[in-house]
Amino acid sequence: MLFLVKLFPEITIKSRPVRRRFIRQLRKNLRAVLREFDESVSVSGEWDALEVETSCDQPDTLRKIAERLNCTPGISNILQVDKYPLPDMDGILQLALQYYSDELRDKTFAVRCKRGGKHAFKSIDVERYVGGGLNQHTEAAGVKLVNPDVTVALEIRGDDLFMLNRRSKGLGGFPLGTQDAVLSLISGGFDSTVSSYLCIKRGLQTHYCFFNLGVKAHELAVKEVALYLWMKYHSSHRVKFVSIPFEAVVEEILKKIDDSQMGVVLKRMMLRAADKVAKSLDVKALVTGESVAQVSSQTLTNLAVIDTVSDSLVLRPLSTSNKQDIIDVARAIGTEEFSRNIPEYCAVISRKPTTRAKLERIEREESYFDFSVLDTALDSASHQLITEVVDDFNHAAAEVTVVNEAQPDSVVIDIRHPAELDTSPLNPLRVNGAAELLTIPFYQLRSSFAELDPDKYFLLYCDKGMMSRLHAAHLQDEGFHNVAVLDLSATPETR
Repeated sequence: MLFLVKLFPEITIKSRPVRRRFIRQLRKNLRAVLREFDESVSVSGEWDALEVETSCDQPDTLRKIAERLNCTPGISNILQVDKYPLPDMDGILQLALQYYSDELRDKTFAVRCKRGGKHAFKSIDVERYVGGGLNQHTEAAGVKLVNPDVTVALEIRGDDLFMLNRRSKGLGGFPLGTQDAVLSLISGGFDSTVSSYLCIKRGLQTHYCFFNLGVKAHELAVKEVALYLWMKYHSSHRVKFVSIPFEAVVEEILKKIDDSQMGVVLKRMMLRAADKVAKSLDVKALVTGESVAQVSSQTLTNLAVIDTVSDSLVLRPLSTSNKQDIIDVARAIGTEEFSRNIPEYCAVISRKPTTRAKLERIEREESYFDFSVLDTALDSASHQLITEVVDDFNHAAAEVTVVNEAQPDSVVIDIRHPAELDTSPLNPLRVNGAAELLTIPFYQLRSSFAELDPDKYFLLYCDKGMMSRLHAAHLQDEGFHNVAVLDLSATPETR
C-alpha cells in the first residue's frame, strides 16, 4: 500500500535549506512512528511530498497506519494511492475509466490534475482529454467545474502517475524536532491538555510538568492523558514527565498568605518551580493553559504579576480562546472525556480573589512564605521519561491476575478509548466464553465500577494490555478483588 504525504503549506514557503531540513526531520519522524506496524516501512521523497510504502495488506493495520499519519505534525493531506508508470493520454483515460466509471453514474464531475516535473503537456491538457473521455464513455450527468458531485483526482510526478483511492486531512503544523522544546504545566483539564496539543502540533517537543496537590487519583489521571497525547501525537520523540509534590506549598500558602492574594501567589510558586525545572532540562519556554479573564487569576494585570517570577518565556496558546472552542478542540483530539473525568481538587479558593494584583502587595505577602518549603518540593520532584511512566504502570500492575480467555460467567469490559473502538472493534466471538461484554472507557471506569454487580467477576480488556493492567491494579487498591485482565495477544485470532 502506498500513501502520498503532502507537506503542510507553511513548510513549502520556507527557504530551500530550511525546507530540506524540515522534510528530512519529517521522514525520520514517520519512520519512527510507523515502525510499530511495519518494520520494513519505506519513507522517501525530497521536496514537495513524501511516499510512504508498506508491504502490509491487513485492513486493521492499514487503518492504524493511516491514523498515525493523520496525527503526525507537519502533514497537510494524506492520499492513499496506486502508482503507475506514466502512460500516454489514452492510457491515463483508461485508468480513470477503471477507477471512476461506477462512481460517476448520474453524477456531475470535474477532473483535477496536479503535475510536477517536465512534460510535453500541461495539467489542463490532461484535464480536458480525460474529462472529455469520461463524459463520453460513462453515464455521468456531465462536467461541472464548480462544486461537482465527484472530483476525479490525478497526480503526475515525473514519470509516475498516481490514482487516488482515498484522501484524508493531516494535522498540519511543523515536524517535531524542527523547533525547540517547551515545558507544559499540565493539570489534565481541558485547557492545559489542549494547549499542550497545540504546541505539539506546532513542532515543539513538549515535556510535561504536573503539580501534585496530594491526590493520587489526580496524578494517575494526568499521567494517563499525558501518555495518550504522547502515544497519539508525538511518540517520535522521547519527552519527560515531571511530578512535583506541592501539597506542602499549598499548606504554607493557606497559613501565611492573605485570602485575596492566594490564587496569584500559588500561580507564582508554580511558575517559579516550573522555571527551575525548565532550566534543568535546558528548555527555554513554559506553556500554560490560561485564557484571559477565564478565572480571576487570569486577568491581564494578574498574569503580568505572575510572569515576573520566571526567566523563561511563558507561552499561552489559549490566551484569547473561549471555553467552548477549547472543549471543541479537546473533543476533536480525543481528550474531552479524559478532562471531563479528571478528579477535581481545589487547593486554594479565595472568598474575594484579587483581579488587579499589585506587585508590591504580592511580594510583601510572599515575604511571609517559607521558601525552603518550595525548595523541598523541587528536591522531591519525580523526573521520568514518558516511556518510564509506562513502565511504572506495568510495575504497579505486576501482581494483577492475567487470563488469556474469558471464563464462563465472567463479564468482559472493553476499556479502550472510543477512537480505538471505531478503528478496531472487539469481535464478540473472541470473548464468546464471557457471559457479557460491556464497553466502559478507562477514564470512566473509576467512577463506574462501584455501580457494577459486586458478585460478578470482571475482565478488563485493551489492545496492548497496559491500561487494563493499570486500572485493574488501581481497582484492587481500592478494595475491589473481583477484577482481572484479559490478554488476547496469544489467542489464535491474533497470532
